[in-house]
Amino acid sequence: MKGLETLDLRVERQSKNAHQIAAFLLNHPWVAKVNYPGLANHPDHALAKQQMRGGGSVMTFDLDGGEETAFRFVNALELVELSNNLGDSKSLVTYPATTTHQPIGDEERTLLGITDGMVRFSIGLRDVSDLISDIERALTD
Repeated sequence: MKGLETLDLRVERQSKNAHQIAAFLLNHPWVAKVNYPGLANHPDHALAKQQMRGGGSVMTFDLDGGEETAFRFVNALELVELSNNLGDSKSLVTYPATTTHQPIGDEERTLLGITDGMVRFSIGLRDVSDLISDIERALTD
């Protein structure tokens, strides 16, 4: 219950961080697609603006190069932790094709738009410039 006192502040910070990270990824040459409702190019952006105060703290993005590139990226992150859970005050990353959506098979994942290069991020409270630096370094490793 004590955590509820600051929940709105934490969610607001996480959403702002996520928006800045999504904007960074959107312009990165190795990122094929960013899926974040806070960006104007998201198909449900208008709906998200009606229903939410921000774009939220969770996004997915697709890396060119598929599974090998995604694994290399996830393993190179230093400030973002690999986890199957989302929604923490820490920044977390997961690889849906082999975790949350692995049981449904390749064909259904393809129908849902879950590619071998997709990474899911849950953005936490750490300074956004530190997170972007970590992401940028991991993309170039």
